[in-house]
Amino acid sequence: MNYAIILASGTGSRMGNVDKPKQFIDVYGKPVIIYTLEAFANHPEIDQIIIVTLEEWIEDVKILVRKYEIDKVTTIIAGGSSRQASVYEAIKHLAFSVNSSSEDIVVVHDAVRPLVNHRIITDNIAAAKQYSAVDTVIPSADTIVKSLSKEMITEIPKRDYYYLGQTPQSFKFGLIEEAHKYAFNNPDIVTTDDCKLVLALEYPVHLVMGDKLNFKVTTFEDLLLFKAILKLGKIEVI
Repeated sequence: MNYAIILASGTGSRMGNVDKPKQFIDVYGKPVIIYTLEAFANHPEIDQIIIVTLEEWIEDVKILVRKYEIDKVTTIIAGGSSRQASVYEAIKHLAFSVNSSSEDIVVVHDAVRPLVNHRIITDNIAAAKQYSAVDTVIPSADTIVKSLSKEMITEIPKRDYYYLGQTPQSFKFGLIEEAHKYAFNNPDIVTTDDCKLVLALEYPVHLVMGDKLNFKVTTFEDLLLFKAILKLGKIEVI
């Protein structure tokens, strides 16, 4: 089985003066999260979708899922106090309620990356089956500048070795469950990145190439860009 975990617990604090979390903002008649859910629901290799959202938005998400007929959504649960805790809630659900196999694939994706395409999802599933842990990245097009003081340059590292992380991040269930259990038992491990939890086990994480359009809608400028791309029809057609 291939499970998609869609993280929709963000509050949208960087979006500015909006009356709802960014994943629920309406864009041309459809909330951002629905664009994301449709990308996974339309992918033939995704078997089930688990949505992790804010507790007070669970009923709203249920209504949206019914309205847009996202039939692959099987579970909607409340997230935790952090991204790491939210993913762990989904992992525990798969372990205790679904009784997932250690060889099942878990694809973790941000609800506010609505332009994820078919190829990225396909590559994540294939690579996770082969390597057990993969991260979606794109090469850095800009020079990376390191500053320890935040006022002066400390170092300009070689750009060839640096990538920008995206989601999905995908894993064999047994490995990501072990990584989250390890982090839970070691409270000093706190991260917004599931791959970092796997690396804490000293297990290798392989790379899958992402896409510049697979950006995160975090700020008002991101929202304007998303709207412009939709208007121009630059989305990959499945």
